[in-house]
Amino acid sequence: GVVVEVREKKGPLRAAIPTMPFPLAVICLFLNTFIPGLGTLISAFTVLCGAQSELIPERGVCCVFWLNVAAAMIQILTAVIMVGWIMSIFWGMDMVILASYRDQGLPQDV
Repeated sequence: GVVVEVREKKGPLRAAIPTMPFPLAVICLFLNTFIPGLGTLISAFTVLCGAQSELIPERGVCCVFWLNVAAAMIQILTAVIMVGWIMSIFWGMDMVILASYRDQGLPQDV
């Protein structure tokens, strides 16, 4: 048989999403749903508190922090035209998905 592996290629902003504990990820999703960018901004500070990201080995904690702050600012600034609000909800869903993988012990790039 042939084994085929498919991996999603993520851009730097998406790869910078931190893997947080599940309850915190759900809170960030809730905040992102009602106040676009707030949950993403809070998740940026979790990187400084030890949350891991796919990008940390490459770029370092400081760069990943600023990439998350940049993503939050993009979400906040573009929320008035609905793009930022939708992006914010998807960001929160990605946080919850990564947190569930973390709790199950699965690799993050599934």
